[in-house]
Amino acid sequence: MAQLGQIKACLRTDTGQVRGHNEDFIYSLEPQTPEEAEKNGWLYIIADGVGGADAGEVASQYATERMVLHYQNNVNSDWGERIVDAMQAANTDLRKLVADRNDNSRMATTMVTAVIRDNHAYIGNVGDSRAYHWRHGRLQQITKDQSLVAKLVEEGAITQAEADVHPRRNVILYSLGSENTPKIELFELDLAEGDLLLLCSDGLTRHLTDDEINTIISRATPEFATEQMIFLANERGGEDNISAGIIQIGERVIEETRPFTPPIQETAPFVIPTAATQTAVPSSHDRALLWLYTIALTLLMAVLIFIVWFILRV
Repeated sequence: MAQLGQIKACLRTDTGQVRGHNEDFIYSLEPQTPEEAEKNGWLYIIADGVGGADAGEVASQYATERMVLHYQNNVNSDWGERIVDAMQAANTDLRKLVADRNDNSRMATTMVTAVIRDNHAYIGNVGDSRAYHWRHGRLQQITKDQSLVAKLVEEGAITQAEADVHPRRNVILYSLGSENTPKIELFELDLAEGDLLLLCSDGLTRHLTDDEINTIISRATPEFATEQMIFLANERGGEDNISAGIIQIGERVIEETRPFTPPIQETAPFVIPTAATQTAVPSSHDRALLWLYTIALTLLMAVLIFIVWFILRV
């Protein structure tokens, strides 16, 4: 059973390089007493708001706060149902908020939630934010993207490579706030000593591959790994808000902690020719002068040889 102090987590969020404000929202509820651990476990959330203007950031924060409230007030002994019920209640509250504002705003948000209790993880998800599980150097995506391109890939209409650059890759099929009953999916898995859970918004996976994420989190602490991943996503354009959270179960031996260096394909450097490196090519005028000099030198040598021969004869 997970004990106090055995779970280490770090959640970070960043605006990125393009957006003017951050529509992502991160949240953690960690127990301070054994009683709190027994009642609520360890709760972590990343939400990615949509809607433009301030609607996205309002949606992600409001839905998260309402989800946590409903989760804490729910006494259902089935932890999976408790998460799904709380997310559904947050959806209802968000839709009511939109109706009360009466300003035609479109408020919605993705949400990926992880609850840890008794070395077991319960993960609720709606939208295209993700949860991953890492163990012994192997990273596996737990959630399924509820996006248009993911559906097209599943149906065989496009490849994953095409999905990565598809013009509608940002279109999500389900979210909190967009409909009365969104498709909230639940995933469960057992945890072992040294396991990691990664929660993230699509602003991270837009710029980093799963292999790169695996390399980074395999050799760094949660604090350093989240910092590195967000830095790298920003270095590659930071086209969206970026959020990442890593939850570590128990102790883990890390062989080394160093910055991740993406592989670079080595190519021969292109050198622009300069006066020092260019080979001189004589002009036609220069070639004519060179020919005349050669003939004159040959005649002079012939005259000198004749004079020497004549003197020796005399």
